[in-house]
Amino acid sequence: MSTTTAAAGAEVELAIGGMTCASCAARIEKKLNRMDGVEATVNYATEKAKVTYRGEDISVHDLIATVEATGYTAKEPAPVRAVPEPGDEEAPAADDGLRPLRRRLITATVLAVPVIAMAMVPALQIEFWQWLSLTLTAPVVTYAAWPFHRAAWTNARHGAATMDTLISVGTSAAFLWSLWALFFGTAGTPGMTHAFELTISRSDGAGNIYLEAAAGVTAFILAGRYFEARSKRKAGAALKALLELGAKSVTVLRDNGREETVPTADLAVGDRFLVRPGEKIATDGTVVEGTSAVDAAMLTGESVPVEVAPGDSVTGATLNAGGRLVVRATRIGADTQLARMAKLVEDAQNGKAAAQRLADKISAVFVPVVIALALGTLGFWLGNGAGLTAAFTAAVAVLIIACPCALGLATPTALMVGTGRGAQLGILIKGPEVLETTRKADTIVLDKTGTVTTGKMTLLAVHTTPGTTETEVLRLAGALEHASEHPIAQAVTAGATAKAGGPLPTPEDFANVPGLGVQGIVEGHAVLVGRSKLLTEWAMSLPVELERAKQEAEAAGRTAIAVAWDGEARAVLEVADAVKDSSAEAIRRLRALGLTPILLTGDNQAVAESVAREVGIDEVIAEVMPEDKVDVVKKLQAEGRSVAMVGDGVNDAAALAQADLGLAMGTGTDAAIEAGDLTLVRGDLLAAADAIRLSRKTLGTIKSNLFWAFAYNVAALPLAASGLLNPMIAGAAMAFSSVFVVGNSLRLRGFKAATN
Repeated sequence: MSTTTAAAGAEVELAIGGMTCASCAARIEKKLNRMDGVEATVNYATEKAKVTYRGEDISVHDLIATVEATGYTAKEPAPVRAVPEPGDEEAPAADDGLRPLRRRLITATVLAVPVIAMAMVPALQIEFWQWLSLTLTAPVVTYAAWPFHRAAWTNARHGAATMDTLISVGTSAAFLWSLWALFFGTAGTPGMTHAFELTISRSDGAGNIYLEAAAGVTAFILAGRYFEARSKRKAGAALKALLELGAKSVTVLRDNGREETVPTADLAVGDRFLVRPGEKIATDGTVVEGTSAVDAAMLTGESVPVEVAPGDSVTGATLNAGGRLVVRATRIGADTQLARMAKLVEDAQNGKAAAQRLADKISAVFVPVVIALALGTLGFWLGNGAGLTAAFTAAVAVLIIACPCALGLATPTALMVGTGRGAQLGILIKGPEVLETTRKADTIVLDKTGTVTTGKMTLLAVHTTPGTTETEVLRLAGALEHASEHPIAQAVTAGATAKAGGPLPTPEDFANVPGLGVQGIVEGHAVLVGRSKLLTEWAMSLPVELERAKQEAEAAGRTAIAVAWDGEARAVLEVADAVKDSSAEAIRRLRALGLTPILLTGDNQAVAESVAREVGIDEVIAEVMPEDKVDVVKKLQAEGRSVAMVGDGVNDAAALAQADLGLAMGTGTDAAIEAGDLTLVRGDLLAAADAIRLSRKTLGTIKSNLFWAFAYNVAALPLAASGLLNPMIAGAAMAFSSVFVVGNSLRLRGFKAATN
């Protein structure tokens, strides 16, 4: 089900059928919002309505009935699934709305071309050309244009007028006028000819026909509708592609050791499943057996495969690029990261920016105003003695040119393409209002742990005494630390395992010395690993060079670990939360976007300043308690800054929500992701710069779409009212405006993430 319940009431998403323009969406939205306790947003491009209502007073059936009473259809769409179910691939072919539109377009084009040619080229006007034109035009204005007439009639029965009203009235008027001129005027006289003109001419109209306008306008507008529908389908293809990333079947390991292949939809939490090299991981889970490299590029945009081992989490739809893995399912269905990504993208596509709300309001009143303007144009030219033909031509041109379709498509198509492309790159934009904020942000606050740094303790350096090799130190220290669960010990073990080139030896007589370190026997050596105080208790001290290394490490905010064996101090290990490889480059790119970076952390000042120097951040706010992070953001906002915040932990959630723009690392907690406006699935700070670039580019596309849609109408209406625009040319221009807006939006599909 697509219905959810919140504190404020219930929420449902309805699939709307029968909309043909932005005016339709505005009418449905207006009707729904008139219901007591209902707040609705109707999106023409996605053909969906997002409705919040009081569940105890109103049912989904009531909402659907209201939409149907307005003259349209409504139903609850199928829920978002992480994996397409069998048969999903055939569904679009069975219910292809483009087929009847394509048939009508072909009919209109084949029949309209000779009609237009005869009207424009006097040499083609044979003795009875006007009657041939009538024969060819009749199927165009009846069969091909039937969707316009049907929609206009439906709207008229409900006391409304839409873009279809303009088209239906305009083409019908041109056709009926031509019939009158042919049967009751002089236009039907054998040998009658007339030139194709774009200017006003004084005439009684009895000898002129406008069959080329009726046929041409229908063909041009059908062409515009067809290419618009195709483009809208392409614009939403990213979401469909995202859903299709998931594996469709999975090999489950049963308790008796038997392998069973089942559809991914049949997986249950706790099931263990097998992932062979080259296979997709079926769902989110935890590795229980095996090691491998997982390629998450298709889901996160991250090009470097991630090494995984038992205990590591893996994400559904990523690719096993290495060895055999056994994974225990932890999330299935709509709870998986893939399904949640798809839901975020879909919600964002269904939203509206402030600019689009203005465009919708204009579209809602535009059609009645245009009809009034057409009648005014007709009366004006008749009153000024221009003749019925000239007055009629100008009035029909006004009706045709004014269709507000481009206004309704300006924001949704750009948003659909932008959010879809973002999802492919591991960037999730939660809503259209986020786009405006990305343009205004001038300060970006970065949480240190897990954002600028890896969030994991890492072995960074090994300092040894003369005659002692790094490999020897790591082999002995790593073997001893391997028996400890302490994060610092695990960091030493991981570093030792990576560099040893083989398994570590097993220690004997292992003992943990609380607060100081560990000790034991490794390959016959009595080994101590821990604080320098542990060595002091065994009557050992660090040589001068190791003491200096220890002090420098601690001054940089790192943890220094002493290593000794056989009664002699041999090495000092440096362990710290390592800075991510991409962080410094990400900071540079954020500065290039006009953002001032600030490092925010609960760590001590020395650690924070060390990390800040490494990545190129000048301003540091350290030793901040988790609950005080939101106050830091408020203080910056009070200084007049527009603040973006990047974080990944539960302690960042409040600050992310308070910030003007919250960017949540997708590798972080659910609380942080829910609080953010943008989610960076890659968990890479470079994605933050890409997210802001994409958001700004999407906003720029929306604004350019709206500018050209408004400019088109502002420029074209006076021309039409002045009688300087033939109705057929007006129809072509109107269709082109919609195609232009959609085509401009589709350019966002070429957006590329910057390479490191």
